[in-house]
Order: sequence, then structure tokens, then C-alpha cells
Amino acid sequence: MARFKTLDDLEVAGKTVLVRVDFNVPMQEGQVTDDTRIRRALPTIRDLVAAGAKVLLLSHFGRPKGKAVPEMSLEPVVAPLTAALGQEVAFAGDCIGAEAEKLASELAAGEVALLENLRFHAGEEANDPAFVAALARLGDVYLGDAFSAAHRAHASVEGLARALPAGAGRLMQEELVHLQSALGSPKRPVAAVVGGAKISSKLELLGNLVEKVDLLVIGGGMANTFLNAQGVAVGKSLCETEMAETARQILDRAEAEGCDVVLPSDAVVSREFAAGAAHEIVPVTEVPQDTMILDAGPATAADLGRRLSACKTLVWNGPLGCFEMPPFDAATNSVAQAAAALTKSGSLLSVAGGGDTVAALAHAGADKDFSYISTAGGAFLEWLEGKTLPGVQALEDAA
Repeated sequence: MARFKTLDDLEVAGKTVLVRVDFNVPMQEGQVTDDTRIRRALPTIRDLVAAGAKVLLLSHFGRPKGKAVPEMSLEPVVAPLTAALGQEVAFAGDCIGAEAEKLASELAAGEVALLENLRFHAGEEANDPAFVAALARLGDVYLGDAFSAAHRAHASVEGLARALPAGAGRLMQEELVHLQSALGSPKRPVAAVVGGAKISSKLELLGNLVEKVDLLVIGGGMANTFLNAQGVAVGKSLCETEMAETARQILDRAEAEGCDVVLPSDAVVSREFAAGAAHEIVPVTEVPQDTMILDAGPATAADLGRRLSACKTLVWNGPLGCFEMPPFDAATNSVAQAAAALTKSGSLLSVAGGGDTVAALAHAGADKDFSYISTAGGAFLEWLEGKTLPGVQALEDAA
């Protein structure tokens, strides 16, 4: 595994530590509606407080495009962060300049402060050296703890890691260790479950996975495109017919790499796209012309459960059907629960990520038993695609 420093490798007592967190949390009418990302930042903050550091938290929120937008202020995060942390958190109305510098200079060891939205300045997304320097003046040490932003070459993600002594916070460390275990140097056989609507959005992902995994399960609307490419009629289902040749090329590459691709053998079809709609289960070769495939069938789900029982590692991105609408959540629920049970028994390392994936596994009640679920969306996907993540590369270079 590529080496990077962690909090344990850096001298932080009495130092001002700039921590790049991700507090881009769901908010409604000025109130945080889901504090998951806040809670996942707590181990790093608490360890720094215990070590006697002065903690300055940096984050973006939304897309203000380089301008101060009051509705995108991070100030509403202060109260839930204070409650979760169990100690007062100070706030500065800017992330650079006089107000931020004054707050940083007044912090005592063990105290915590949050700075205003980084993206209120155009220099953040531009990775402007002057903006990096203005941020760097606030502290002595940098910790990257926002894997979810690691695919962005932004000032607080990549620039600061090169401007100050740098390392990974606890969340970033946890993400990288699990991702390395899943695809970097995994125990085999390795399975990947990839679902979602379109293969056009996951071409690089599929291309990378066929070279790295032993079993590739394709579900969701993507599976319809692969079935169509093999000459299977999929009725009125979501299907990218123009991607047929690309799908065949991916299947050919998988065969050449010794990767076993699994597509649904049966399907749950309906004439209506709605929760509780009338439906039937048919072999994929017998989909009525006036119906849509909305989920993989029970035979497919049972087969996948059996196949996973022979695997040692699983990477999951995307649902197998329209999991938001019962009864079209059955296959995702069944396979997720099978993976969770295998993980709980100690026979499977399971790593999942991506917005829909997190929601689908939670819906299935399987999320608590997976080895690791990444809160990152785009960064997790780009990592699966085999891309270099600027925020990770900078930490590795700093080591």
C-alpha cells in the first residue's frame, strides 16, 4: 500500500492543525437533517483535542461558485457539531483573512473552531496558490479527512497538503485502508456488484473492474443494456440500445481477463412504474413486449447469494433494481442481506459506496454489517475506476 502519514506520525501538541472535513450535509430551512458526516469526523477531532492540538476545521458547502451566499453558510453546522462533540465549537465568518487569523491566534490547546465555507472564495476550486498560502498561514499542520472530496484538486484538498506537514485523519485513513483491502491487495475470489441506470456513466468503472475482479455482477438498468447486446428482448425497459457494441466489448474483455460476468436470469416486470404496481416474474428471455424490467428476479438473487458465499472480498456500487419502490427492492434486499450475513460470519470482506448504494443497503437493513461503507460518492467511483485522486496523491507525496 502506498504510504501516507497519519495523525500518529505528526507532532500536534500545542500546534494549530487545519483539518479538511466534509460538512456538506443535508440541510433544510437552516437545520441539518442528517449529521452522518459530522459524526464521522468526530474521531479525528477528539484525538486531536486529546493530544492538545488547536483544531481548525475547513469544509465546503454546496456550490456558491466563489461568492458569499448566506444560504450556504456553514454556521448552522456549529450547533449540531457542538452537541455531537460535547464541547463548544467557535466559528469564524470567513476562512481566510483577519477574522480567521484572529480566531486561529486565540485558540487554546484542546479548543475547536469551524471556518466559513471555503467555496465562498474562487481560489478554493481553482487551487489558487495565493488562497493556499492564506489558508496555510492559519496553521502548522494539515490533516486531510475528507475522502469524499479527494477527487478534487482544490486548494484545501490538494494545495494545503503540499504547503504544510500533512497526513490523513482517522476517516481518510479508514477509507484508504479498506479500499486497499478491497481492490489493492484483496483476498480472492473478489466479487463486484455494479448496478444503476446506465453503462454510459460507468464505462471506466466496468473497464477497470473486469481486470481486477473474479466475479462481476451487473444489475439495474445497466443489465438490460447487456441483455439487449446479447440479443435478448427487454420490452419497454430502460435500455441504452446505442451502447450494445460497447457492452459486447466489455463482455469480451471480461472473458479475456477470466472475469465471470453475471446478468439476471429472471426478472420482475411490470406495465407500470410505481410502488406496489401489479407485477410478474419471468425468465429474462420471456419479457413481455409491453412491460418493464424493474428488478432482478428471485432465482437471480438466490444464485448471487450462493456465488457470494464462495468469495472472500466484495465491492458494491449501485442497486440491482428500483429499490426505492417495493416490491422492486426484493433482489437488492436479498443479496445485500446475504452479503451482510457472510460479512458478519467473518468469511467476506465487504466494501460499498455511492449515494444510491448507501441508501439501498440501509433500506435492506444490511448497512451495519458490511465491513465498510464509504460516505464518498464521486471519489469512491473514481477510485473504483482506477483513477489517481489528487487529495490522496498529495498525502502520499507528503509522506
